[in-house]
Amino acid sequence: MNHSIASQELFPLLSQALAARGGLFADAQTNALRLFAGFYEGFPGLVVDLYDRTLVLFDHRDTLSAMDVWMDEVQQFYLEHLPQINCVVRKSRNSPDPDAKNGVLTFRDVPAEHVTESGIQYAVDLTLNQDASFYLDTRNLRKWLIENSRGLSVLNTFAYTGSLGVAAMAGSAAAVVQTDRNKGFLALARTSCMLNHLDLGKMKLRPVDFFIEISQLKQKGDLFDLVLLDPPFFSVTDKGTVDQQESSARLINKVRPLVKDGGRIVAINNSLFLSGEAYKQTLDDLCADDFLKIEEVIPVPEDVTGFTDTVTGQAPVPPAPFNHPTKIVVLQVKRK
Repeated sequence: MNHSIASQELFPLLSQALAARGGLFADAQTNALRLFAGFYEGFPGLVVDLYDRTLVLFDHRDTLSAMDVWMDEVQQFYLEHLPQINCVVRKSRNSPDPDAKNGVLTFRDVPAEHVTESGIQYAVDLTLNQDASFYLDTRNLRKWLIENSRGLSVLNTFAYTGSLGVAAMAGSAAAVVQTDRNKGFLALARTSCMLNHLDLGKMKLRPVDFFIEISQLKQKGDLFDLVLLDPPFFSVTDKGTVDQQESSARLINKVRPLVKDGGRIVAINNSLFLSGEAYKQTLDDLCADDFLKIEEVIPVPEDVTGFTDTVTGQAPVPPAPFNHPTKIVVLQVKRK
């Protein structure tokens, strides 16, 4: 097979990245991994994820479709190196075709319907949206929730498919409320609970706009031990605006009144163009009155950030003191 110039340059990078992740394949407790983080590992147009035995190829290039010879060669590379793959989905982020954005099957036709992480099963729908319905960068947070949610009441805002709330349920949370505008996304959370034989009676799914839900909870006087705040980097509805780059403090202040004294907020900011120092300064300013305190920073796993031996590129702005533009912080709340 004659390879394109692009793939000849890319294949050594893919091989190096695959070798760096070799030890991860031995972990029977987790089968959802990033195989190539192109933005950091030398080829910005490509991200490659593995969900059980389904390969997902993300094409982030501004031009060309996902269905070109170059991507055919990348697909063939992984089929040759990982014979366990039984399905391939390609997603073209900048395609005008919604189907190409959500994912086109290019090898067989039965994508994985669930993945395992830290021994917990999560339902996925790999062609539901332009991402893959399950965020790999929050793996360490899900593990943290499994270890730190026992007996707690948990509110998961911007829940999407509910994986963070399911992790809290798996960690024996007393009650979990999952809220997102999209009822179809939330349905996967119910399936995830059923896969793990978790008590559905302890989980409420609320397909409501964030700003409406927060207002209603405040009016009722509801308080939670733990609030998860994982918004998109930018979103506008007729009820309010989310802007993670310009006004992340506003969202944290929105949920603060819902947290019990001594409770926690897990705040996630995934703005690519907000530096780590700028976000840290925002948090320091919020903590200045001593009613909030930074308790812990949860790092993004190495398969998502790239490894020491594989990283060749940098984020648009420095993420330090965080290790990735997805910045995850546990804040402790003191009530007045």
